[in-house]
Amino acid sequence: MGFEEAVRESGSSVLIDIEVTPGSKVLQVPSGYNEWRKRIEVKLSQNAQKGKANEQLIGEISSLFRIPSSRVSIESGSLNSKKTVMIKDISRDDVIEIFRKMPDRIRSRIVRKSILRPSFRPRENVFKG
Repeated sequence: MGFEEAVRESGSSVLIDIEVTPGSKVLQVPSGYNEWRKRIEVKLSQNAQKGKANEQLIGEISSLFRIPSSRVSIESGSLNSKKTVMIKDISRDDVIEIFRKMPDRIRSRIVRKSILRPSFRPRENVFKG
């Protein structure tokens, strides 16, 4: 199915399952989709200290959907990288449509991102003399 699995309705609100990478060099909302965890990936430039990353996430989500930040809240995971964000007074179809209208370079990562892990290489022993 794809990124749509991370978006669900709850009354007149929508819940979006997100996986945040705080302290990134680039700010990307969204940055991809984790098929295994069924979460939309987000890279934030703020560090996860004193709620700065959460504030940035709320601000970026509100900008993306062109709504006031008062309609966006973190429903669960405020102290975790796996979060559920609630957007009030919007439909699931509207959220999915906005994600689909994103520029092709970002949207393609959301729809078709394959999750590849780098091959394992043991680190050099820095304590060896």
